[in-house]
Amino acid sequence: MAAWRDFFDSHAPRYEENAFAQNTRAEVEFLQNLFQAPPGSTLLDLGCGTGRHARHMAERGWAVTGVDLSEGMLKVAREKTATVTESIPRRGEVRYIQADARTWEPDLEFDAVICLCEGGLGLIGDKEDPVAHELAILRTAYRAARPNAMFVLTCLNGYAFIRQAKDDLVTAGRFDPGSMMAIYEDEWDLPEGKQTLQIRERLFIAPEYLALLRHVGWEPIHLWGGTAGDWGQRPLKLDEVEMMIVSRKP
Repeated sequence: MAAWRDFFDSHAPRYEENAFAQNTRAEVEFLQNLFQAPPGSTLLDLGCGTGRHARHMAERGWAVTGVDLSEGMLKVAREKTATVTESIPRRGEVRYIQADARTWEPDLEFDAVICLCEGGLGLIGDKEDPVAHELAILRTAYRAARPNAMFVLTCLNGYAFIRQAKDDLVTAGRFDPGSMMAIYEDEWDLPEGKQTLQIRERLFIAPEYLALLRHVGWEPIHLWGGTAGDWGQRPLKLDEVEMMIVSRKP
């Protein structure tokens, strides 16, 4: 995970210039309509990054806690957020915590939990077990949620990769159909310039991810398309980048 932390620390000042980060207000409106929670409700944002969802949810009356691995991202979040607190947040406040979402222990119960735009999910470290990684974050979300709380996550859509994959990727050792692991170098066109990253991804299709959630104790209630800029209460498109899953804690 150190490589991902270092990447986000350096990328943080320009993170919100990315195209996928230009739909924050619409996404917050979507979440607000979905949750239908009274002002002062508590929200946990796992992998909150620069706080682009956290701070806007606080403006709508939520008491928000944001957790992220990258101190660089949290530095930007604190600078951009109107009302930051170090204690248990109240209505309209955000508390930011630097921690690993796999092992962080919540200090209160939340009325809703979000983990968006690969906010920790899918960011697999070298030699780390991908399923254990995902389960650890899903368990943190579960421990943090009060009964009947909703959990909204977006994660990579394995269908999209499979539909575009070719046999030469298998021959080259870049994709293993037995484990659904993809390991390759990718050039990202970032606001600060092109950067080559070593990617190690476990690609999940929807039934697998639903099974992970049920294994932890969540009750999945919706599977929707989750690609940035195209959120909606609609079926998942097979070729879109991300899927959204909405679950409830019994």
